[in-house]
Amino acid sequence: MAGEDLFQVSTPTMIVILVAFYGAMLVITSWIARRRESVDAYMVSTRRVGFGIAAASMTATWIWAASYYGAATAGYTYGLSGPVHYGLWGALMLLFIYPFGQRFRQLAPNAHTLAEIMWARHGAASELALVVSNFLGSGLSLIVNVTAAGALVSVLSPLTFFQGVVVTAVGILAYTVWSGFRASLITDFVQVSALMLVTIVVIPIILFTIGGPAELAANTGNLTAEQANPFSMEAILHQGAPFFAAVLSYAIGNQTISQRIFAVRPDRIKATFVTATFGYGAIVIGLGTLGLIALIVGIKPIGDDPNNILPQMAGTYLPTVLVLAFALLVIASLSSTADSDLAALSSVVMTDVYAKNLARGRIHTGRMLLLGRLTMIVSMALAVWVASLGLDILVLLVIAGGLWGAIVFPVIASVYWAKVTNAAFATSVLIALAGFFVARFNLFPVPDAVLYFMEAFSIIGGGVIIGLMTFAFLGRRAGVGAGIVVAIALAPFFWGFVRDYAELFAVTLAYGVSTVLCAGMSYLSKQNFDFTTIKDRVHAFHIETEAGQETTSP
Repeated sequence: MAGEDLFQVSTPTMIVILVAFYGAMLVITSWIARRRESVDAYMVSTRRVGFGIAAASMTATWIWAASYYGAATAGYTYGLSGPVHYGLWGALMLLFIYPFGQRFRQLAPNAHTLAEIMWARHGAASELALVVSNFLGSGLSLIVNVTAAGALVSVLSPLTFFQGVVVTAVGILAYTVWSGFRASLITDFVQVSALMLVTIVVIPIILFTIGGPAELAANTGNLTAEQANPFSMEAILHQGAPFFAAVLSYAIGNQTISQRIFAVRPDRIKATFVTATFGYGAIVIGLGTLGLIALIVGIKPIGDDPNNILPQMAGTYLPTVLVLAFALLVIASLSSTADSDLAALSSVVMTDVYAKNLARGRIHTGRMLLLGRLTMIVSMALAVWVASLGLDILVLLVIAGGLWGAIVFPVIASVYWAKVTNAAFATSVLIALAGFFVARFNLFPVPDAVLYFMEAFSIIGGGVIIGLMTFAFLGRRAGVGAGIVVAIALAPFFWGFVRDYAELFAVTLAYGVSTVLCAGMSYLSKQNFDFTTIKDRVHAFHIETEAGQETTSP
């Protein structure tokens, strides 16, 4: 099987596909650009986006490059449990975010970013922590998506990886830069319909072209004992557990998620996220099975790069028409998240950098829109440059999740607990980030005594993750109880052991350190914050742009 010929479309054909797709997206969004604009519409649309558009957008955005390539890589690397670990945990995180999303919307119905809420709750220092995390997180996400686009184009056509990156980056930027978040919403609805075809049509065709279930059964000997075990500890420790922790932080800290929380109708938040949960899980687990199929039948990835498994399977086992359709569908998926990343980055710069800091009380809405568009252009240029380095997608994903892991507890505690202070928030996040990098990248030798100390925080972090998820639905007492029980249960497994699994160690350490420091410093404080003041401090930038127009910041 490893020697099957790989189909490639010609260079002109691939260029026609890309131009046609991005041209269509540009036409779809062009009517928005002709409308009179406001900065609120550019960042959060109408704030009353309906269920259908919102659910489609949330599903399309959550199914990003890592969902396509990462799920297939997980299936190829870890065997039977890989696709389930990837799809199931990612889906559950969408389900668990909606109660927190409802709380964000209740406190600040006119918010544009989560950092803006932290500004109203604490001040500039905590806002800055969210701004930096969103720059890093959405920036990494953008890089991952254009990296995946380059890989797809280079495998399925004679174009080089870098050429593929540039063409797709220019296409995404073209239809997003003028209309912002509204363009992302509209194109997501179109793209998610196409994404479903990958699961419904392409996967069964590849399976039966290979030989069907009988061929898979005949080649199960290619699996190692761990890969054949649906409860593989190797898969759990290297992928399942760290991914479980990472995607919870992704759901809380990711501005692309927050942006949809602030845009959808308040009474449709729950329905939106529940629907996206099932849509994401079904599609991504299905995509992961393609990597598993490749592993079973003995396919070797081109250039020994697991990122190439998905386009390689399509190019090898699909007829020409479906190869073209597959390429278009994956490009749609990558684009749906990349445009969301651009919209997220621009909204952070417009709101938290300009309006809350640089404007000094005199907000010029025309400059604000210009700054948002320049942010998109600069961000995409940087993403193209970094993508040209060809970094591993799964590694980037875990790094981003770990970075956001440091802010999860401080953010959630800040919107429920009146005693949390600005100092507690900022200090806990910074120290947790430092611990994350030390644990993840082994920056310098750490004595055993210190490692045991760090593992204690890692154990606490594991309990915090389950505690927060329980708290979302069952309240504070149930959350604290569940967290304590899980931490005690994890202790004999983590102590003296988790240090050998850098991904899991780093992300749980970030949760544990930020929780202990934030909770401890806040418990000692005498602050009793009035949450009703957040609504009064966070206002919409609702004045339409006109030449030279300014408005005083509230």
